[in-house]
Amino acid sequence: MAYFDAASAAPLHPVARQALSASLDEGWADPGRLYREGRRARMLLDAAREAAAEAVGCRADELVFTSSGTRAVQTGIAGALAGRRRIGRHLIVSSVEHSSVLHSAERHEDDGGTVTRVGVDRTGAVDADAYGEALRADTALAVLQSANHEVGTEQPVAGVAERCRAAGVPLLVDAAQSLGWERVDGDWSVLTASAHKWGGPSGVGLLVVRKGVRFAAREAEEFGNLPAIVAAAASLRAVRAEAGREAVRLRELTGRIRTRVPELVPDVEVVGDPERRLPGVVTFSCLYVDGEALLHELDREGFSVSSGSSCTSSTLTPSHVLRAMGVLSEGNVRVSLPVGAAEEEVERFLTVLPGTVAGVREKLGAPRSPAVVREDALVVDALGRRCPIPVIELAKVIGDVPVGGRVRVLSDDEAARLDIPAWCEMRGQEYIGEEPADRGSAYVVRRAGVRHPSGPRVGARAGTRLGGRFLALRRGPS
Repeated sequence: MAYFDAASAAPLHPVARQALSASLDEGWADPGRLYREGRRARMLLDAAREAAAEAVGCRADELVFTSSGTRAVQTGIAGALAGRRRIGRHLIVSSVEHSSVLHSAERHEDDGGTVTRVGVDRTGAVDADAYGEALRADTALAVLQSANHEVGTEQPVAGVAERCRAAGVPLLVDAAQSLGWERVDGDWSVLTASAHKWGGPSGVGLLVVRKGVRFAAREAEEFGNLPAIVAAAASLRAVRAEAGREAVRLRELTGRIRTRVPELVPDVEVVGDPERRLPGVVTFSCLYVDGEALLHELDREGFSVSSGSSCTSSTLTPSHVLRAMGVLSEGNVRVSLPVGAAEEEVERFLTVLPGTVAGVREKLGAPRSPAVVREDALVVDALGRRCPIPVIELAKVIGDVPVGGRVRVLSDDEAARLDIPAWCEMRGQEYIGEEPADRGSAYVVRRAGVRHPSGPRVGARAGTRLGGRFLALRRGPS
């Protein structure tokens, strides 16, 4: 198997394994006790804290260990909001933050606070000026990830931190995805991270609160799994020592995937910023593909990847990141290469992918949904059918509509709200908008006179012929 899901959890680094094993013999006692075993454990904890602080770029007494990255985020947000409660209860987050941040924001709203969610562009990046414009006199805290967990886009943390500092507002940075590669730039106030993202053991998080930041921690005691803490700190130091060389190598491999996948597989959209991105992450979406089916087929071929498609979640809703970006969600694949990923496995992935996608598309070649002409639009009834079927049915009938004619796709699938506009942009068609319907929604598309890569050329002659048939159907028997 080729494990290509390091953004979810990186394999345990060999240094972490060694440190974990060694510290089991020395770090089992309570480091708060004064007897010999306790003092020995305390020395291990202090050494781990010093090593982690050096990697982060902070003072050792500004850093504490938590039971997870999620707990670090929750404690960091709650502590900063509580510490600045007299200033106000306004919180700023981006629309593509990790779910732990967004859930904390929802709880803040339920508790009477206010939240501004800053949008992103099509690459998944925020605008630093947009954060600046969101700042208010009652803003207690701003939160921004250093890099996105689904598409790898790096955020302008330094620019946002500068604007927050000028306004006297602390900035919390979720550095879970990037801390294993480098320090986070900018004058940030609070930072969180998770050890299993860089090859440390699961169940260890970092919370850094700079001196001078008003912070009211609800949890006074530090997490105490000392062997795991020692292993986390040791692995962070190890991965950072090799990060420069490995980042160059992985960036070349993911760049190869970004370039060749659209050449090898038709109807693919590669998402995320092509330059400002994490070294090992590349994400793309395939039209007319069920995300869950594609992941299963790739797993059979020996590749472990992840997906933000709605088909892979129990809620049947697309990834909030892909939705915020306004990109295609169906058939989504995230490849996140771990440290040491072999070039041969990447090449094998590129060899296997085209046939795998083609096989899934062939299986989804369902009969055309009932299509009728109603008033001036062709109506495709895709109610009760899940992604990617509504887009597949739209693609099947668009050629039967004259240039300038419209198609109304009826769908009650949440993913259609994102995928149909994305399909139109990819295929050069005009998305008019969403209209209410008796069930679900009607998504209206106008046929444009363009050449489709996988279809025939649309010209004046074809348009006239189809137009005559279309008008005859619309007017009824003559």
